[in-house]
Amino acid sequence: MSQPPHNRSTAPASYARPDASMSLLTHVMDHSLDEGYAEASARREAEGTAGLPRTLKAKLALAAGLVLAAMVVTLGAAQTRVAAPVLAKERQELIDRVERADGRADGLERDIERLRADVAGRQRAALKQQGGDQGQRVALLSGATEVRGPGLKLVVDDAKGSSSGGGGKPRENTGFSDTGRLRDRDMQRIVNGLWESGAEAMSINGQRLTALSAIRAAGDAILVDNRPLVPPYEVLAVGDRKRLPTAFQDSVDGQYLHVLQESYGIRYTLSPADEVRLPAASSLTVRTATAEEPKKGAS
Repeated sequence: MSQPPHNRSTAPASYARPDASMSLLTHVMDHSLDEGYAEASARREAEGTAGLPRTLKAKLALAAGLVLAAMVVTLGAAQTRVAAPVLAKERQELIDRVERADGRADGLERDIERLRADVAGRQRAALKQQGGDQGQRVALLSGATEVRGPGLKLVVDDAKGSSSGGGGKPRENTGFSDTGRLRDRDMQRIVNGLWESGAEAMSINGQRLTALSAIRAAGDAILVDNRPLVPPYEVLAVGDRKRLPTAFQDSVDGQYLHVLQESYGIRYTLSPADEVRLPAASSLTVRTATAEEPKKGAS
């Protein structure tokens, strides 16, 4: 007996929405306006107060408010446009005043340098005239004259990418916060070490050192006789080119510089030189002078 064919396609009794499991999100999307706001809007529409004003008085008030707002914006823009040239003129006047002041300061600085060089030249001439060979030797030792001869060249520079950090040996008691930068006390030790190793004359970045020279700090800058230096620092020393470099490296201060290089990354190069030229000290001042006693029999 034949059986009726089996129908394999069965349809569900009711169709389920794909977002049936997200009823909360569906409700929020379908009812984005709160019911309280919807009721208030419907009430205003029923009372006739929703939308633009309908009475003549309300329309005139709205128009007056719009005209007033436009006037305020227009007046503000006009005042800004009028004041802009005045502000630009005042700014340019201030810039001109600063530039004129800088020009006068530069001129005074040049006059000071010229007068200082003239005074130093007269002092050297007077020492040479009155003292003869002895005056020339005194002028040489005091830094009042130019010097050239064999010696060494020492170039010292800050560490690459130096940044603030805690102190430590060999500068843990100096109060320095940036151990990657060369400081005035480091330069003092380097200079003293070169003097002790046999240097006869010395300069730093073209500034001649004398017995009265002072190496100090002003902020992060190193000053030599109140003149700021910019790294790298080039130290030139006149002396025995064969013995001076070795004697400095073996000294305590030479070892100190080596520790700064190994521990803090401070860079330096030391090389002997066949000839170095040192300028005369421009700020040399004669503090004490005595008249030469006349020789017997001199008229």
